[in-house]
Amino acid sequence: MSRISAAIAALTFILASSAASAQALKTADTPKGRTFVDAKGMTLYTFDKDAGGKSMCNGPCAENWPPLAAADDAKPAADMTIVVRDDGKKMWAYKGKPLYTFKKDMAAGDTNGDGFLNGAWHMAKP
Repeated sequence: MSRISAAIAALTFILASSAASAQALKTADTPKGRTFVDAKGMTLYTFDKDAGGKSMCNGPCAENWPPLAAADDAKPAADMTIVVRDDGKKMWAYKGKPLYTFKKDMAAGDTNGDGFLNGAWHMAKP
């Protein structure tokens, strides 16, 4: 097993086994390459404007790019951290980068958000 696969497997196990985590971070292959996906298989994205462990996607932005919600009692594990949003709700971040889905992705494996907004949105890659 490669080092990357082992790390992904360990991270998935940590998230899946945590009662505080409602969603496990998984990976999937897409036409644009391997990416992290949520529990429904929907592609996860990062946003270039997010910095310092803070989400800059609020209001209408968050309606189009729903944050990967974390339960109130969720605990950080390995590379997964928690960001408190402007509205006080918690979301998951990978290596400090908040994670989002995209409203226009209709099915698991869609990557319509990759490169959106002049390249500011990116698939979250392991």
